[in-house]
Amino acid sequence: MRDPVNEPLGQAAEARPRRTARIVVAVGLLALAAGAVALARTVDWRRGGEPFAVARIERSPGASAAPAAAATTAKADPALAAANADQVEAESGVKVMRSGGGGAGGSMIIDVPQALSLRLPPAPDRRLAEKSRFGLLPRVGADGARPAEVYARPVFASAKLRPGAPRVALLVGGLGLNPASTSDAIARLPAAISLGFAPYGDNLDGEAAAAREAGHETLLQSPMEPFTYPADNPGPHTLLTSASDADNLDSLRWQMGRFVGYAGIVNHLGGKFTADARALTPALSEIAARGLFYLDDGSSPRSLAGEVAPTLGLASAAADAVVDADAAPAAIDAALTRLETVARARGAAIGVATALPSSLDRIARWSAGLEARGVELVPVSALSARPPGPAAAAGR
Repeated sequence: MRDPVNEPLGQAAEARPRRTARIVVAVGLLALAAGAVALARTVDWRRGGEPFAVARIERSPGASAAPAAAATTAKADPALAAANADQVEAESGVKVMRSGGGGAGGSMIIDVPQALSLRLPPAPDRRLAEKSRFGLLPRVGADGARPAEVYARPVFASAKLRPGAPRVALLVGGLGLNPASTSDAIARLPAAISLGFAPYGDNLDGEAAAAREAGHETLLQSPMEPFTYPADNPGPHTLLTSASDADNLDSLRWQMGRFVGYAGIVNHLGGKFTADARALTPALSEIAARGLFYLDDGSSPRSLAGEVAPTLGLASAAADAVVDADAAPAAIDAALTRLETVARARGAAIGVATALPSSLDRIARWSAGLEARGVELVPVSALSARPPGPAAAAGR
């Protein structure tokens, strides 16, 4: 007897026997989902983004005949069932773990991996874009929406980690200057690692969009005056202690207009600039007014950003370590281990690095084992704190 439910649309069952068997398994899995589905991961929806889940799908006493039919098909032809599961994995990215990993007999676990929902919403969000002579600038929306929240990567809580597990965030900067290293960082690093783009690349909008599509939140690296300026010149439109506030704001807005979709700003160099409260305050005030967060890269112990930001209601954070200050692989490994130690002691830690080949290699290896070591990898935005105060209350 023909079973039209299990036939491919517009085709006879007899013409595509293997296809029919695949559909039987697929329908069975869907019916199993109706029997019992338990989410093992959750999402912090305050920051937007798309959902993902690990679903345990098992037969239940009240399941319909369809699951039984699927199970019968699998038992009758295990090789076919395995081939169908392999095809599901290859074509959809859904990982099917047979035998339930210790679950009920005949159960299967369908693991919808994080990669299926890493893509962040395209930028710019119209609410958050202000036209200017420098290009589109970030702003707080009329509804109070802020780039620091809308453009941030959501925090995904792993079921494998205990509540309150130590958190580590990492910013890898220097992107946008070299197409090869930029693509390498986007492709190789876990999406929870934030990426910093310098304002001087030729294809910043395209590369930043690619980073967001891969799930990485982005930050703008703002060139600021180092103590060794002008011998060490970060580039055009660097923020300078000798410039007027108006000129520095023009330079900052030029930097901001170079690409869209970043959640925050991090200094690039800037030892002298960040140590000068008179020069630094207007710049941080502008960043606060545009609804961004600020990350101090921790390279200068004289930086006043941690003192000035709270007075402006500016969400901010400071890095605890530059993990590739010494680019030797062994030194990077040691710095990453120290960062982990800080996170265990304090509950959280932030590191910064540059997209050098040796750095990308060591960071990729290190991050792959973090969850197994009981440490959660989160985006930098998750560790930025917005202090209470008049500016914050005003929705700046």
